Amino acid sequence: MNDLLSALGDDEENEKDYVRPRAPLAVLMRPRTVEELVGQQHLLKAGSPLRQLAGIDGPGPSGPSSIILWGPPGTGKTTIAHVIARAPGRRFVELSAITAGVKDVRRVMDQALEDRDLRGFTTVLFLDEIHRFNKAQQDALLPGVENRWVVLVAATTENPSFSVNSPLLSRSLLLTLRPLESGDISALITRALEDERGFNNEMVLDPAAFDHLIRMAGGDARRALTALEAAAGVAWSAAESRGLLEARATMQAAADANERPADGSDEGLSTSSETVTLASDVEADSPSDEPATVSSLKSAEDDEVEDPLEPPIPAQPEGLSPTGQIVITIEHTERAMDAAVQRYDKAGDQHYDIISAFIKSVRGSDVDAALHYLAKMLEAGEDPRFIARRIMISASEDIGMADPTALQTAVAAAQAVQLIGMPEARLILGHAVVHLATAPKSNAAYNAINAAVADVRAGRGRGVPMHLRDSHYPGAQQLGHGKGYQYSHDSPHSIATQQYAPDDLLGVNYYKPTANGAERTLGERVERVRGIIRAKDRGRR
Repeated sequence: MNDLLSALGDDEENEKDYVRPRAPLAVLMRPRTVEELVGQQHLLKAGSPLRQLAGIDGPGPSGPSSIILWGPPGTGKTTIAHVIARAPGRRFVELSAITAGVKDVRRVMDQALEDRDLRGFTTVLFLDEIHRFNKAQQDALLPGVENRWVVLVAATTENPSFSVNSPLLSRSLLLTLRPLESGDISALITRALEDERGFNNEMVLDPAAFDHLIRMAGGDARRALTALEAAAGVAWSAAESRGLLEARATMQAAADANERPADGSDEGLSTSSETVTLASDVEADSPSDEPATVSSLKSAEDDEVEDPLEPPIPAQPEGLSPTGQIVITIEHTERAMDAAVQRYDKAGDQHYDIISAFIKSVRGSDVDAALHYLAKMLEAGEDPRFIARRIMISASEDIGMADPTALQTAVAAAQAVQLIGMPEARLILGHAVVHLATAPKSNAAYNAINAAVADVRAGRGRGVPMHLRDSHYPGAQQLGHGKGYQYSHDSPHSIATQQYAPDDLLGVNYYKPTANGAERTLGERVERVRGIIRAKDRGRR
């Protein structure tokens, strides 16, 4: 605690001195052993590559494997690397793909080969942000990884299938880290409050603030500890401005004095949550051999004479716990970080994962989930025009003729988004999403065009029937173009009985209406129309 927040209470003399910046709480609380790791238990089972690299389990007949740690920020990638670094017989080298180049990689490889052959050391190379390495830089790692001059521990927040080249992937084990659960974040926060590396029981969170920090963390351990540290700073400053630091010192001094008798002996006042025993007065006040309870002592409060040698216990000020700890409230956590930062990469996995979940929620008619993913994208800064384009696609792909007005709404929303812009565009997009998610669904039109395209690509559809060909240019009629064509509006109901499809596609039905929404009645009409149009075709098939 003194290391973290002592500068907030420095006296005037210390204020004149240079104060060395303290390491962040997330760094101070970084686990040092496998046992201290929180979360990722699916990667820490007996005999797992991580436990072997950390020196907990033996490698067996095989040597240590290079690994690629893929996961969102704050899930323990760097921490795991530092735990591995503490294993015996290892030389740990850390590079960042942001600043390192091919020369740095080759220098590490040369030194690793020398250490292995001359000194018997195994070099563990931790490469952070490996997705920032280009192909040539990643290729420089291949000889060392393949020949095990180094054990590579690479970390990335991007999907390695897209950002790491295939030769390096095939020579490494891909380990996927998951966002931490609420229980994991709770354990981390509790450890930071109690551990001597953190706040050493000098501060405490009220339940509402605890829950707020867990929600803000979003499965990110680093974010949770950073928010806790910021909230603790706000609480400490508030306590200092209200004079609570002096009251806290007085409470602690009084408590210490009550616990230790003036003569230094072990006799005197002893307390517990259930009973309070006064060594000199129990026999007189309590006729039985059992210690006097709090209620029995209070019953004689008015008759008792206050012991002048016993220091009074000061009243508990608001903002301090009964034991004198500074209380971090939800007001402090909200002032430190008033909203959970959205984890969203507009060029990476989150971009594709969330838009995929959004479209599938609309398709699945879950309007609430669709609105959630829409809000998540907008709050993360996604281009609303991109979302509007996907909504238009969904209107035709997933709704189609089950509700023909869905596409009209989607197109109107896209145009409105262009005209209005954010933040009001969220209202237009929300309107469109509610319409599409609650509309009846049909992919019949989507399936129809896909089936037609498949036939075209397969070479089906031999030519255009002669009576449908263009006959407006000179000489076309001599070729027989347009001969026998029936103008549809001259027929009953404007539907003529004649061939429209190529000869080899007669009787093929691409569009197969569903019984959902407007398509229920549309399907009946389609069948009647086909019966009229194909009346002559039946004898040809």
